[in-house]
Formats: sequence, structure tokens, C-alpha cells
Amino acid sequence: FREDGFLVLEHFFTAEECDSMRNQIQKIVAEMEVPPHCRTEFSTKEDEQLQAQGSSDYFLTSGDKIRFFFEKGVLDEKGNFLIPKEKSVSKIGHALHAYDPVFKQITHSSKVQQPGIGGEVTPHQDATFLHTEPLGRVLGFWIALEDATQENGCLWFIPGSHTSGITRRMVRAPSGTSTCVEFVGSEPGYDDSQFIPLPISKGGLILIHGEVVHKSELNSSESSRHVFTFHVMEAKDTSWSKDNWLQPTPELPFPSLYT
Repeated sequence: FREDGFLVLEHFFTAEECDSMRNQIQKIVAEMEVPPHCRTEFSTKEDEQLQAQGSSDYFLTSGDKIRFFFEKGVLDEKGNFLIPKEKSVSKIGHALHAYDPVFKQITHSSKVQQPGIGGEVTPHQDATFLHTEPLGRVLGFWIALEDATQENGCLWFIPGSHTSGITRRMVRAPSGTSTCVEFVGSEPGYDDSQFIPLPISKGGLILIHGEVVHKSELNSSESSRHVFTFHVMEAKDTSWSKDNWLQPTPELPFPSLYT
């Protein structure tokens, strides 16, 4: 992990634990009620982020709620679904870990609390969006609820890319501007040949350093690729940036992992 910026732990969760999360999401999506004007496409491309998430309070205020974000091309101009809604969801966030009992149990499980482990997603570093002072205090947990392959969108990493800091941040925009968030700095170009794929089987966990460059390719298969992902921050001697889009609220302060 220290050398590459990521670590693969196969079979970290059982098939039963993965199925319990997938079944719970099916129930949540079946009961999903999102007003058409709040239906937002989820993107990691900068221009699309600013146009979709960046102009939407629905996204910016989702840190302490369970909200739904959709794949590109699944909504018409009025926000109506063009395909079955259970196939339209790209991401559900950002408080499943706090309000849903199944995901809360997984997030705070004794496995996760072990000491010492410390569509297309374009190349990025998590610290661009989740910035701390000092850097290097954010760790991503990426849990495969189904087999993740090169065909259905497994993660790709540039090994060792977590040692060069970050050059771009997404921050809350000043009030009165046309978007809720903006980018400061620029993302360097990445050589595709530097990325290596990390296919992983159902139940596997990938630990992701906050500054390692990673991406996923378009799912070109007929199979879904469901994952549960969350981040933890080392709280001791660490400052969470007030400019981050995601902020704790009085209703939901950042919970301690060990609760």
C-alpha cells in the first residue's frame, strides 16, 4: 500500500454480506421518489460535473442524506426515465453508512476497524474532492458486491502515483456564482499505458490512498458491477477543508469509525 497507493484484499467480505447490500439497494431503489427537477446525472468529467452536480443543491446538500444520481442518457428533457429506474442509477449517496442499517453495519464492522490497514470514471485523485491538511489522511474503501472485470468496469491504477501531491481541487463556489462548485488548478494529462487493471472477485476490498490516480472504463458487458464505497479520515491532527463540497452538518457530524 505504501509503495503503490492501493492494496487488494480478496474475499474480505462474504458473498452473504455482498448479497445483503445488493438486496437492500433493490428495496431502496424500488421505493425511490425523486422529483423530476432534482434528477441529476452523475459524471466525473469536469465540464459535465459543473453543469450537473455543480449547479444542483440536490447534490451539494446530499452529504447527510440518501439521494440518487443517474447515468447519462437515461432521462428525457423533463427528467422522466427513458429506461427502467432500477437500471438508471449511477450512484446513491452520501449517507447510506449513517441511515441504512445494512450499510451502517458493514461500514462499522470489526473487519473494517482492523488496526494497520490505515459508467466510466475518468482518472482522478480522491483528494481533489476530499481535501485535508495535511494530505495523506484519507483512505478509500471500495467493496466489490459482484465480480469486477475489465469488461464490466474494474478499477485501473497508476502504481506509485500517490507520492506527487495534487494539482486540482473541487471546492464550493462563492455565493452568487452560477455553479455551486468550481475547480481550482488543472488536472495533468495521464499516459494510458501507465494504468494497470485490478479485476477483483465478489467480496473483495480495494484500499485506495487519497492521492493515487485511478479510473474505471465504460462497462461494455451485459453484467452489472455494483460496489459499495466509502472513505475514512484520520482525525488526529487533521483538518478537513472548509472548501470541500462535502461538509458535516449538525444533523450528521462525521461519525467515528469505532462506534
